[in-house]
Formats: sequence, C-alpha cells, structure tokens
Amino acid sequence: MNNDCDCPEHQDCGVTNALKVIGSKWTILILRDLCEEKKRFGELQRSLEGISPRTLSQRLQDLEQQGIVSKTVFAEVPPRVEYALTEKGRSLKSIISQIRRWGEAHMA
Repeated sequence: MNNDCDCPEHQDCGVTNALKVIGSKWTILILRDLCEEKKRFGELQRSLEGISPRTLSQRLQDLEQQGIVSKTVFAEVPPRVEYALTEKGRSLKSIISQIRRWGEAHMA
C-alpha cells in the first residue's frame, strides 16, 4: 500500500496521534474560538451553535486533561470560569489557521 505520509505503522502515525487530541466532534471549533482569546463557558456555547452544555463540558475537560486548555476559576459570586489555551494549545494555532485558509480557498 502507498503511504504518502511516511507513517511506518498507522497506530504510531503522527496524524493518528493528533486526531486523538483534536479529532472529536466540536473540538477543533472550541480551539478555533480559544485561539482568539480566553473565553467563558457561556461565550463558547453561544459561539458553537448546536453544542449541548454536556458535550462542551466534556470536550473542555478532555482538552484540559491533555494539557491543551487551562481552566481558571475566580472566587466570585457568581463563580466565573475562563478557559484559555496553554502553551501546548497555542502550538495548534498555525494548524487551525491553515485549516481556515484551506476552507476559505476551497469553498464553492
């Protein structure tokens, strides 16, 4: 089989590993929004039309566990929580930018 990506074994392929982090539904869109600036949960939910609060919460938890997103809880009433990209998360900005450019260039 022709393997243009030079992945000797698909389970160890860099693309496979990257998709384990960003491949879930909604994840890339959450990252897109956080590339702009830190956001609160409600801001993300309004931006991502159609995402359920449960799904957004789960994706944010997954990204936090993977070291892509940080969560800051402020001791206020009512509590304020902000999400931001970590240094590792910011390393995805150029990839998201490339995806955006590709989508803009190839829209019908």
